[in-house]
Amino acid sequence: MTYPFHLAFHVTDLDVARDFYGQVLGATEGRSTDTWVDFDFFGHQLSLHLGEPFPNAATGKVGDHMVPMPHFGVVLPLPIWKDLSNRLTARNTEFIIPPSVRFEGEPGEQWTMFFRDPSGNPIEVKGFADFSGMFEK
Repeated sequence: MTYPFHLAFHVTDLDVARDFYGQVLGATEGRSTDTWVDFDFFGHQLSLHLGEPFPNAATGKVGDHMVPMPHFGVVLPLPIWKDLSNRLTARNTEFIIPPSVRFEGEPGEQWTMFFRDPSGNPIEVKGFADFSGMFEK
C-alpha cells in the first residue's frame, strides 16, 4: 500500500494559489483558514501557507539540465500526465523544462516537465507508461 505524503510550504497569495492548484493543476481544495489552504494533490496533502517561499536554485544536475533544488512534484500515469501537460501548455505556462521524454527506450523511461507555481515554488511532474520502471537503474 502507498501512503500519502503531506507537504506544507509558503505561497505569497492564497487566491492566486487556489486558482493555480485548483483550476490549473486540478487539485481539490480541502480545509482552509485566512492564512492557509489544504489541497488533495493527486492523493497527497499539500498545505499552502501565506509567507515567503523557500529559496531555491538551479543546482540539481539531471542529464543536460540544471534543475531547481529543492523542488517537489508527483509521478502520474502517462495519460494523466499528458492531460496536465496540455492544460499547462494551453495556459502558456513558462516551463523550466518543457514537457519531454527522458531515458527513451531505456529502463525507467519517463516523461517530465518542470515549472513554477505563481509564488515561484518549483514543481516537477513525471509521467510513466509503466510504473514498474520507476526505480530501475
